[in-house]
Amino acid sequence: MDLAFEEKPQRSALLVLGCPQVPVQTSIALYLIHRLRQEGIIPVVAGNRSAVTLLVVADPKRHYLGEALNLDHAIDQIMEKKRDFDLCFVFIHNDAGVSYAATMGAISKARLYTIIYGEHYDQIVASINFPCINIAAKAVHNPMPLKKMLDEVAPWAA
Repeated sequence: MDLAFEEKPQRSALLVLGCPQVPVQTSIALYLIHRLRQEGIIPVVAGNRSAVTLLVVADPKRHYLGEALNLDHAIDQIMEKKRDFDLCFVFIHNDAGVSYAATMGAISKARLYTIIYGEHYDQIVASINFPCINIAAKAVHNPMPLKKMLDEVAPWAA
């Protein structure tokens, strides 16, 4: 048997989307999905109905978006040990997002990344007191500061 062609197990990533109140969330989520797919990582999106619907409408043929779940269902699957991920990205622009990130850090074995954005991103970063890698920028309408931070951290290469 030639070990040079032995396949590595395919990695997966969960993207946890919050309320899509801040415009950059949808574009950064699609960008991250694209980058993960480029690296052979299977992205799965979990969010509320509005957040998932925005992605489905933006990518109707699902060139980038694959599996999309209700956030509560995804959390239940992880808690029941039916499913887990290698990477987890929690999109945060308010305190509820911090709570979801803390929950994911407690129940999942995934390497946890927080993607923090919005007018008061610095206050949110200061409130995080659990292990994770923060990707943060003052981004509301312009996704480029977050894109730049994602590209610098390059979590898909970890």
